[in-house]
Amino acid sequence: MVGKLLVRGMLAGIAAGLLTFGFARLVGEPQVDQAISFEEKADAAKGEAPEPELVSRGTQAGLGLLTGVVTYGAAFGGLFSLVFAYAYGRVGAVSARALSAWLALGAFITLVIVPNIKYPANPPSVGDPETIGMRTGLFFLMIAISLAAMVFSLKVRRRAALKLGAWNGSIVAGLVFVVIIAAVQLSMPTINEVPAAFPAVLLWKFRVAAIGMQVIMWTTVGLLFGSLVERSKLLAPASRSAAKSAYL
Repeated sequence: MVGKLLVRGMLAGIAAGLLTFGFARLVGEPQVDQAISFEEKADAAKGEAPEPELVSRGTQAGLGLLTGVVTYGAAFGGLFSLVFAYAYGRVGAVSARALSAWLALGAFITLVIVPNIKYPANPPSVGDPETIGMRTGLFFLMIAISLAAMVFSLKVRRRAALKLGAWNGSIVAGLVFVVIIAAVQLSMPTINEVPAAFPAVLLWKFRVAAIGMQVIMWTTVGLLFGSLVERSKLLAPASRSAAKSAYL
């Protein structure tokens, strides 16, 4: 059964990758082109020769982008299906579609929103090449902390729900998650390497496009995977008695 769920997760991820590619081509790539143009003009003003292209811009924006987002979608779709397989039946009497949607929302908050609040995406012309390792490390560290905070908050919810009820327990868990993330983000180093002359509108549009790609990716995975699982009837309906396990 897990193998069949894995296949459906990867198929949902591939479909999400194709949709994300279309969005990136229409909305994201024009911002990248403008950012590259800004960088080239800045280098020319300094008298610096442009760096040779190892991969043509057409390949980057076409086959390279398609391969990247589809591979990303398939990988995360597969991981998503494994998390779904573990959670189904352990979080109460929740349908496959509902659980899939909630898991996708949780993944989007944990893996996208939280790390991007502290370390938002920057266009190609922004950032010092010498600090890329540090910036990448801090970004993934923020993801790891976000995941740990989410798991801890879910445990708090189970405990709180026993005394306060499911609704109030969820509120308490949400507050715990927000407090932990806020404290961590305030304590972690801030990186701002955006040149003062870089167009603010272009930076904003680029970051909106980057978040938009993730919105499409996780929305498609969450909704499509849940639909595929329910239609396949691979899983028996979650037992009503399983609802009690959500508080244990």
